[in-house]
Amino acid sequence: MARRDTSFICQSCGAVYARWQGKCEGCGGWNTISEEVAVAASVPAAQRSGRKGRAVVLEKLEGTAKPAPRLVSGIGELDRVAGGGFVPGSILLIGGDPGIGKSTLLVQASAALAQRGLRVVYVSGEEAVDQVRLRAQRLGLEKAEVGLAAETNAENIIATLSGGPPVHMVVIDSIQTMWSDSVESAPGTVTQVRTSAQLLVRYAKQTGACVILVGHVTKDGQIAGPRVVEHMVDAVFSFEGDGGHQFRILRAQKNRFGPTDEIGVFEMTGRGLSEVANPSELFLSNRDAGAPGTAVFAGMEGTRPVLVEIQALVAPSSLGTPRRAVVGWDPNRLSMVLAVLDARCGVRLGGHDVYLNVAGGLKIGEPAADLAVAAALVSSLTGAPLPADAVHFGEASLTGAVRPVSQAQARLKEAAKLGFASAIIPSGGLDGLDPPVSVRPVSSLAELVAGIAASAPRRPAGRETRDSAMREARGSHDRNPPQRAVEHAEWGDDEER
Repeated sequence: MARRDTSFICQSCGAVYARWQGKCEGCGGWNTISEEVAVAASVPAAQRSGRKGRAVVLEKLEGTAKPAPRLVSGIGELDRVAGGGFVPGSILLIGGDPGIGKSTLLVQASAALAQRGLRVVYVSGEEAVDQVRLRAQRLGLEKAEVGLAAETNAENIIATLSGGPPVHMVVIDSIQTMWSDSVESAPGTVTQVRTSAQLLVRYAKQTGACVILVGHVTKDGQIAGPRVVEHMVDAVFSFEGDGGHQFRILRAQKNRFGPTDEIGVFEMTGRGLSEVANPSELFLSNRDAGAPGTAVFAGMEGTRPVLVEIQALVAPSSLGTPRRAVVGWDPNRLSMVLAVLDARCGVRLGGHDVYLNVAGGLKIGEPAADLAVAAALVSSLTGAPLPADAVHFGEASLTGAVRPVSQAQARLKEAAKLGFASAIIPSGGLDGLDPPVSVRPVSSLAELVAGIAASAPRRPAGRETRDSAMREARGSHDRNPPQRAVEHAEWGDDEER
């Protein structure tokens, strides 16, 4: 007879408890622990202990490794993130917000592979077959030879796939709707997700089919369920975007067959997702080059250089605690840059609200954006517009120095390709550099602030605005005697002071 094992598992982190409790000690979540029952076959102990393992052949480290074959879909941005195409026998996990376009992208990829003569099966656990057909008709892909099914039982899906001709790619939409007969918990629970994913991983490794799993995300943007599923798969992709923008970004967070932190940029249109070959030009379109508080950052996303616009707004605050609002960047990194500007450069922003935005909906994670953020903040405070044909990149240290960053040559080449004529970069990264544009090296943030202050407008819109900026930029000079760059900058003629 079968043996029933009862346990209490947290649905957020996967922690297992012997009894129910209100708060999970692993992740701190309340009311996330639920009872789950697993059914296992009763095998005599003598039979379990009498089974011997099979010896495996040990290989040496030396030798030539054969490159893994790829299933190329023809969608350049998708193949780029996957490392040149999908690897047979691999299993991928794609997560994203509801309605971001995960199903649309996978329907397009399935149709593209089917048109190349490969057998593709699309299994939907959330939508009926007719709904998937309607989406394919809107995209103009109804003629593609893609097998459709609406099923949620993992054993039935594997039996269907194993009964016909060899399958090259399988799409499971989504893994949270799958369930297995071996456990008695509800679909979407930790046990069902883990068990169903394990069955699909075993099928992929045994048959050589590429399996793509769609995963739900939480309100924090993380893939729902325990991270054990992310460890089981070969690649984890995150589909990002904002409902207010037409741009969609596919980001590789884990990839055993290609580079990580690679991105693919798509644009949502009436005919589905269209790939964007030059995302820098798209992110910089319709920008106001003459407005104070905007700086162009030359960043790197994986192996691709990307230029984006950093927008900053510094305004006097009437609150006891000024606001710090950030979109597309790390708020802790902004706090550090503000502290360095105050302590090392004499730029006091403690009485101002600070708003920072990365235009286009792109999320930046590298510290090389420190120099562009600092330039945008000082430009907004002083009202001095930055050069429209200049890019910025560099990492700021707590001492106020500007540190060099990697792949400076690729950043400058991308800037030159888009028509930029100059770049403000760290002075320590000039060795072996062949810049295609004019370079202005800076060694510290104080030097950057002094240059922006020297170009501030001599007659701003109001005397009060100019005097306030002067006081804020010079106010901490007595507390920071070595920092005289801001004090010696020309902010206006003596008569208006």
